[in-house]
This record gives sequence, structure tokens and C-alpha cells, in this order.
Amino acid sequence: MRRVFTLWLILASSIVLGQGLHVEQWDIFELTLPGPAAGNPFVGIEFRAIFQNDDQRFEPQGFYDGNGMFKIRFMPNQTGIWTYQTQSNLKTLHEQAGQFQCIVPSADNHGPISVHNQYHFGYADGTPFRPFGTTIYEWTFQSPDKQQQTLASLKSSPFNKARFLVIPPYRDEYHEGPHALDGFPFVGTSRENWDFSRFNPVYFQRLEQRIAELRDLGIEAELILFRPYDNVKWGFDTMDAATNERYLRYVVARLAAYRNVWWSMANENSFIKHLTDEDWDRLFQILQASDPYGHLRSMHNAGRIYDHNKPWITHVSLQYYMAVRFFGISPLLRDIYRKPIIHDEINYEGDIDRRWGQLSGEEMVYRYWIATVGGAYVTHGETRKDSLGDGWISTGGQLTRESPARIAFLKDILEQGPPKGLNPIDQYYQTNMAGKAGEYYLIYFGKEPVKEWPVVLPDDELEPGMRFKVDLIDTWNMNITLINQTFEVDRVDRYTFSDKNKQVISLPGRPYMALRIKRLEP
Repeated sequence: MRRVFTLWLILASSIVLGQGLHVEQWDIFELTLPGPAAGNPFVGIEFRAIFQNDDQRFEPQGFYDGNGMFKIRFMPNQTGIWTYQTQSNLKTLHEQAGQFQCIVPSADNHGPISVHNQYHFGYADGTPFRPFGTTIYEWTFQSPDKQQQTLASLKSSPFNKARFLVIPPYRDEYHEGPHALDGFPFVGTSRENWDFSRFNPVYFQRLEQRIAELRDLGIEAELILFRPYDNVKWGFDTMDAATNERYLRYVVARLAAYRNVWWSMANENSFIKHLTDEDWDRLFQILQASDPYGHLRSMHNAGRIYDHNKPWITHVSLQYYMAVRFFGISPLLRDIYRKPIIHDEINYEGDIDRRWGQLSGEEMVYRYWIATVGGAYVTHGETRKDSLGDGWISTGGQLTRESPARIAFLKDILEQGPPKGLNPIDQYYQTNMAGKAGEYYLIYFGKEPVKEWPVVLPDDELEPGMRFKVDLIDTWNMNITLINQTFEVDRVDRYTFSDKNKQVISLPGRPYMALRIKRLEP
């Protein structure tokens, strides 16, 4: 028996996602050890490991993965030799030691994302990240073919972040028929026989595969941990405090080592009536303490907004439609929270009967640009009348609407802009302007059919003699036209770029136009 265990340990120490004893920086080292399957291995077993490399030290928690196997996953944050030693209240899992080598990451591995420059995001290696997300709440609960179709759609889309549920919402169709689920997060099949003390490892293994597939496409997986939507059917949205905490720790132990994970504590949290703000505070503190890597954390609201000023909130996730219908609101939200703002639900482009799923393509793109010149970010959504759910936002599949191509156009423009992100330049007087003062200005005119614009910029960072070129952008038709004229700063007065020759830019008098003004090198 001792020989068998030693062999398992040797094999376990080399299980590194098929890469032997070498693991890329920010990839996953996985340690697998045999342990007891009798009783309830999900409760009462303590299992973690201490990983060290020079002055770096991490202590990820382990988890039971079924069939008598216990696992610990670790995401190394620097190259070199990492050593580890397990700790457990079970003798067979205690003080198992080993090491592995962490190697330089491959070209498409930039590490996990965190807040950069206060209002923006970036990868661990310093590469900027501009979230262009989409919502596909239930895509992982669909057939394998439908899931692959969704991945193919994402691969050819502009979207680099996907919001979706960890736990399925209640649907009659998920019980029987062609859409029936073949597993749930907990052992059991209905509210009457769930065993909330036992997880279903196979369910989570499938979820992990989807997260890994998104990672390989360069797409962040924003995991919604809690949600309403059971209608007193399954009881997943009325679990008691002990179950919520055990579930949260289990999910973090399994998934935190994936570099592309973001945590959204809940979708429409105020619809989960039995949880108070104090309950959410406690869950956030557990999440923060359990995640060794400090992945991004947010809360998505319904009628009442959770306090985004709390220290465990890394960025603001909003369902607030009015914020992207008018200029100036996103800059105000930035001033209130001093954190990145993501408008994660701005209504959806589509044709369903619900009021929130009827946006035209023009309106969706308009809201994107409003948020962009406010120094914020937006998450896309698309609806259609479907046999199950509301189309893309529910089940994924294919993108069929007009906005994704225009969103890709905007994304390209931003990727050519200031690498540290756009910030409002004059948020009190010219609320339709963002960029980097003295170097780059993006001005959006929205629905107004403007025919001319005097060359007027705030005087911050401007100096006489600076020269600028201007591009006219048709945000709907996706055209960029260089205006064949350069503009030079003649004198600097408050909010006056130059009055020399009464410099004015002629515009076509159509809605959805923008200007990009870039400084020319001396």
C-alpha cells in the first residue's frame, strides 16, 4: 500500500496539465493525491499547500474531486523553482512535498487582469486590457454542440470577456426533454432531495473545461456566483449561510488558479431577498481571503445598488440604463467611486417582447460611445425570440445583430489610442470628450446632426506651437476620414484651442459622428 501511495505522489507531482514538471508563469500546477472517499469528503477535511519561491508564498486550498481524489491547483506568479508542502488534518494528505519549475509564459499568456491606472485594467505583464464583454448567462448548460457554436462565435467577435452563471437558473426544460441537464452543482435532482453538503465534481469539471476554452481564446470568464431566478423551485437562491459559505470556498478552491477568472458575487443581488448587505459583506470577505491571487471582484445590482466603495469591490458593475443614455454620468460615477466603471447591463439589442431586450443596433452602439467618452466600459447583450430563453444572452449560439461589427470598430480605435486608457478631459463643460490632455482627444456628438465644430479644446497641457491632425469618424458606417488640415495652437486661453483664422471643422450633419484629434510630433 505504501508503494502504491508513493507512485501516486510521484504521478501527482508531475500532473501539470500535460506539461511534466514545467509550468508556464500564470498557468496551472495541479497536485492530485488519493484520500478517503468514505463518509462525506466534502465536509470536515482540511487540505491546503504552501507554495514558495524566494520571497513569494501562496497557500491555496485543496478540494475533493470525486473518486477518492483530492486536488490543489496553483497559479505561479514568477519563474523559477517552486517548492510545496501540503497540510491537512488527514495523515494521508499531510506533509506531502515536492517542487516544479515555472518557465517563461508563451506569447499569448499575459497573466491575470487587475486594476491599472485606477480607472482601467491591465494584465499582470503590463499589457493593457480594455473590457469589451458580452453576456451569455446559461451557455454552459446547453448541449455540447451549442457550446462549441458559442465558442466559435466568440472567437470571431470583438468580445474579450463573457459574463455567465455558475449555477443554472430554474427552467422546466432543464428537468426533462431535449434541454434536460445531465448534472447539477449538488448531488440530487430536485429541491426535495438535494444534498447541499455534497458537490457534484463532474458538473464543475465541465465548467472548468469551458473556462479553459475561453482562456485559450483570450477571453476572460466573469463567473456569477449567486443569482435569483429559482421561483421557489430548486432552492439554489435560498441556501442557508453555511451552505453559501461552503459553496463559495469550494468554487474558489477549484477555479481561482485559472488566470482568466473574474468574480461577480451575484447577478441582481437585491432580488435574493433573504441576504442582507451584511451577508454579502461576509461572503465578499470569505471570497477575498480564499482567493490567493486577488482576482477582480464585483457585484451586479437590481433595484438597489450595493456599496461599491467597500474595499473588497475592485470595480463597479452596474445595471443602470440611464447612465449610458446621457453624457456626463459615467464621469460622475468615476468621481463617486474612484474605481473602474463597467456598465454590465445597458439593455440588449434585439426583438423580444420584454422592454429590456428591444434596443436597435444604433442605440446599442450609441450607448457604447457615451460610456467610452465618459471613461467607462460596457458589456454587450443580444436577444432574439427563441425556443429556450431569450437568445444569445441566455443560451449563446450565434450572434446575429448589427452592433458587434460596430463594437469591433470602436475597439480598434481604442487599441490605437492612449495605452493607459481614456479619461474624461473636461467632464463639466464638454462631457462628450475623453482622451489624454495635450496628446489625444476623442469627441462624440451622439444623436445630434452637427454640421460644424469650432476647434475648441480645454487648455490643460496645451502650449502654443502644438500641432494636431483630426480624423472624422462615422461610428455607424465604420468610416474614418482624415480632415486635410492641421490645427496649431496659437494662444492658450481657458477652453480655447486657437482662434486663429476662426478654425472650424465641417461635419456632415448626420448623427453618430465623432472626431479623433491627435498631436503631431514636433
